[in-house]
Amino acid sequence: QVQLVESGGGLVQPGGSLRLSCAASGRTFTNYGMGWFRQAPGKEREFVAFISRSGGSTVYADAVKGRFTISRDNAKNTVDLQMNSLKPEDTAVYYCAADPSGHSGSYYPGYGYWGQGTQVTVSS
Repeated sequence: QVQLVESGGGLVQPGGSLRLSCAASGRTFTNYGMGWFRQAPGKEREFVAFISRSGGSTVYADAVKGRFTISRDNAKNTVDLQMNSLKPEDTAVYYCAADPSGHSGSYYPGYGYWGQGTQVTVSS
């Protein structure tokens, strides 16, 4: 089992930036692909970004491509999401998730472990 704890959320103005971080503990971190998802009020949880076990492969949702960057540090057991040019529609609770198969990408059911989420609010 792996435990995930997100941090770095907050309130930011449109056009601003935030960096989310997810710290993992428990099983070997490099056994897992890692993903970020988000859920806005009244909406279903949606895929944001994925990074492979080695960090050599990434996948992004079209809505965030070119604005968000996912990265991981396997020495520190962390995965980050750098979010730039934020828009009000990016407002959501952001969740970090661990994928035991290593290749789930945007496939939600493939993620076996989830963090508690961190709130991101983009508003002037």
